[in-house]
Amino acid sequence: MAPRRKCPVCGSKQWHKDSSSGLVACSEGHVIQNFRNESGETQELGNYTMRKRTLKSGHKKGARQSRADPKLYHGERARFHYYQCLQLVLRKQIAALIALWDLPPEFETVCRDTWALHLTLLPRPPPAEPYHHLREQKGNNPDAGDTKPLLDNLDESKSDDDDGDGPQSSSSSSEEEDPELAELLRENSEISSSDEDKEKDNTSQKHGWSQCWTIRLPVMYKDFINVIESYELPYLDFLRLLPSDMTCHLTKHAASALSPHFPPSTLYIHRLASRLAKLMYANYGVFTPELNASPVLWRVVQQCLGGTPTLYRLAKRLGRILSLPLTLHHSLSPTLRCALGDPEMQLYDNVPPELALVATAIVVLKLVYGLDGKPRLPRDVEDPASAFPDVHGYLSAFRGMSEADTRHNEKRFSSRVPMSTGDMDLATIDEFLNFCERVLVQPPRGESDQQILDNYFPLSTESGGARLEVIVPHSIVKGLSATKINVGETTVLQPGESYTIYHSRDVLGNLPEEQALIITRSAKWVGVGDDYLCGVVERFERRLRRWYYRERRREKEEQDSEGEGLFDGTDD
Repeated sequence: MAPRRKCPVCGSKQWHKDSSSGLVACSEGHVIQNFRNESGETQELGNYTMRKRTLKSGHKKGARQSRADPKLYHGERARFHYYQCLQLVLRKQIAALIALWDLPPEFETVCRDTWALHLTLLPRPPPAEPYHHLREQKGNNPDAGDTKPLLDNLDESKSDDDDGDGPQSSSSSSEEEDPELAELLRENSEISSSDEDKEKDNTSQKHGWSQCWTIRLPVMYKDFINVIESYELPYLDFLRLLPSDMTCHLTKHAASALSPHFPPSTLYIHRLASRLAKLMYANYGVFTPELNASPVLWRVVQQCLGGTPTLYRLAKRLGRILSLPLTLHHSLSPTLRCALGDPEMQLYDNVPPELALVATAIVVLKLVYGLDGKPRLPRDVEDPASAFPDVHGYLSAFRGMSEADTRHNEKRFSSRVPMSTGDMDLATIDEFLNFCERVLVQPPRGESDQQILDNYFPLSTESGGARLEVIVPHSIVKGLSATKINVGETTVLQPGESYTIYHSRDVLGNLPEEQALIITRSAKWVGVGDDYLCGVVERFERRLRRWYYRERRREKEEQDSEGEGLFDGTDD
């Protein structure tokens, strides 16, 4: 290319080259002198030609080094290891329940069988990860001959399992899809969004409750929650109790899932337990028996409501009229049939059984007392309401039971009880420190030197103040006077008269003070919300109303038929 210089004649800097002659001239046509144009083109090539090429070195760039911890498991291996940790959690909880409630040794056997059934009912059962891991090691190391017999045995066992349990596992996988699990996200940590991962945080509690039903133990969901909050049942922060050779392989998500910070709610455990019972019956024909209702109903009457045997008898009779389901799932009860005209008739039939018994007892109290501020007195001595205590004394004692709940030694340190250390006396602070020592600094295994000294050579604590007396809330309701008989006063309502049904979804309405007092304590005793308990009570009241009008209609038809028969006999 021509240099960017001025033309010595005209001073122009614009140059161009003539393609034919090879001369370089400016824009005015002045030819630049002493310019040589050489061409590098060759017409004939010799035997040797120089060519330029790029030489690549044989050095390979090193692969990017992973910073991941090689001890941590991932994928299917991590999933199998997680279920191993859950199985160890279940074994420790079974041992704790047997020692705490003096359960028979068959309880552990039933729990093991149910755990095996639960694993087969998962959409993706835990894989045979040890087998796959050994197979990978054999593929990477062909000289490893010691693992061949073990792999052959595993192949045979795997083929036997496939021949025997193949159809059942496929049917359980197809029936495992349940949209109800989409509502089960709570405060517990979750490590994935699959169906089986949503429920594995509370898998141990689900199995424990189901097996208590199987051996007919009169326990409630709240009993499990209470022993969990008191750290008598291993559940909260359980990771510190696992051996180190298992915790070293857990990722942070799996570790957080094994250490929930809050106990499960009553409704959450019931959903999982009822679903497990339904699937076991649908896939394997394993029927979970009904609740041992008589002891549980007596606990509801005595401990929750502070009632009398008369309340127990009336609640039991009303429960038979309402057709209360006493199974884990309402589909397991063959006596329940939905009415054609009322699709929501069995809306609350899948509630926890103790909640249904509490709602039934509350309906009986409303029939006797009204709980709306209006007095109701029986007019006959044979009326069952005459055996109930006076309404004013009963409500006063019931308020005392609610206040005593916060002073109960077994529940005072619960996370649901608001308590400040500034309001504690010396004896309560000592108990709280002992509770923290037992929960936080107790060694995971063995017995420390300090525990040996405390057990065999205890120090005297008489000067530290006397321990608070254990307060049993339901023991307050005693020595109450009976309800008076109404004689001659026609303006006073009778029990069951002018019964009011309150709509539970009326957010702007308020319950009467008497009914709100009973609803609040009963819901707290069962472990549900006030609105949910009001919905159950309303549904049972409307069901009782339909039964009442149906019975009156049937009696009227019988009287009419008898009257027609007598009239026909008179004509003859």
